[in-house]
Amino acid sequence: MTLQVKLDIEKLRSEIQLKYKEVATTPEKGFHFHTGRPLARMLEYPDAWVDALPKGAVESFAGVGNPFSLGPLPMGATVLDVGSGAGFDSLIAAQQVGSAGRVIGVDMTDEMLAKAAVNARAMGLTNVEFKKGLVEELPLPDASVDVVISNGVINLVPDKEQAYREVYRVLRPGGRIQIADVVVQQEVPQDSKEDISLWTG
Repeated sequence: MTLQVKLDIEKLRSEIQLKYKEVATTPEKGFHFHTGRPLARMLEYPDAWVDALPKGAVESFAGVGNPFSLGPLPMGATVLDVGSGAGFDSLIAAQQVGSAGRVIGVDMTDEMLAKAAVNARAMGLTNVEFKKGLVEELPLPDASVDVVISNGVINLVPDKEQAYREVYRVLRPGGRIQIADVVVQQEVPQDSKEDISLWTG
């Protein structure tokens, strides 16, 4: 299916990167969306999970749900976190899968990737890594992960069919997805789809 939205995709990506660069570097600024520990509590992440994370992972957390509410991750699993940000969900996942497991976070914002790597080192986690990439072109081989998690990221991608094709491409047979995201149940007007400010807030 051909994308029908008349949208400058590169400009949209640039605007999203700028927004999340701010979330990474100036999390205290305040945004039109919730962030940090108050958001984690609102989304019912256990306090013990949040307390175990570095401040840098918590303060730059921006999501819309809790992918772990769909079930704990299996020990030893290989997990992909699509749009991993500062590593909040990736670091939780790395603890759940244990030392025999592996977590790969993919994000397109350099500042988030750098912060996530610092956060993983602060926790002494060696089973998590972060890669630069796009949801529509995941930098992983076919059938290479057991679980895909994501939190409030696919809604930022205009071509959602391509995003999900990539998710299913990297999943192993029998794998699963645990995605928290925004869903609208009414048709979005065309002019709204083409307004970058409404994508990025």
